[in-house]
Amino acid sequence: MINILLVDDAPLLRMGFRMVLEAQPDVRVVGEAGDGAEAVALAAELQPDVVLMDVRMPGVDGIEATARITAAGLPSRVLILTTFDLDEYAFAALRAGAAGFLLKNAHPADLIAGIRTVAAGDGVVAPRITRQLIEAFARQADPAAATGPRADERLGRLTDREREVLVEIARGQSNAEIAETLHLSEATVKTHVSRILPKLELRDRVQAVVFAYEVGLVAAGSQPGDDK
Repeated sequence: MINILLVDDAPLLRMGFRMVLEAQPDVRVVGEAGDGAEAVALAAELQPDVVLMDVRMPGVDGIEATARITAAGLPSRVLILTTFDLDEYAFAALRAGAAGFLLKNAHPADLIAGIRTVAAGDGVVAPRITRQLIEAFARQADPAAATGPRADERLGRLTDREREVLVEIARGQSNAEIAETLHLSEATVKTHVSRILPKLELRDRVQAVVFAYEVGLVAAGSQPGDDK
């Protein structure tokens, strides 16, 4: 079972999400919170697999709550839910350690798929807005981060091919798209991704995107295959 903590300041929305989630045989809602402070406390107490986190809430918002859950080293992974395609607060939540980003109006099947993906240890960003999100994040990234010795050291751990794969991940490419762009099999791409993340000390693809832009490996406006 995938245990879920619902976090939203709107009780009716929580009720709707609960109905959708508990209709699934492998999903169970173990708790609900109406603000970030309560979410952090319940995450520590219940240790759910996934926290469905609203961004804008009174008091402690979703960004701060995500940062606290991540900093505490809890096993729970945070999946951000937002009303807006390009919510600046959601970008901050990704930086704070969220494992994914979905829209509240996503199709229930996409929400369930996102939860399962995050629970399995990967990251997820709403497919419809992946590249928009990446571009918007890139405009906010600090180019000076690329000069940090830690960033240089981690990049040096990658092979040339792994670096190419990382670039395409940062451009919003799926494994299948990366395989086509780099003329590899999809299985080979999956193997590269599985090696890239531990080498860079990252949890998932979402963090890989953030890392690639923050160290200046990819520039805003670049397109898949630009380096080829």
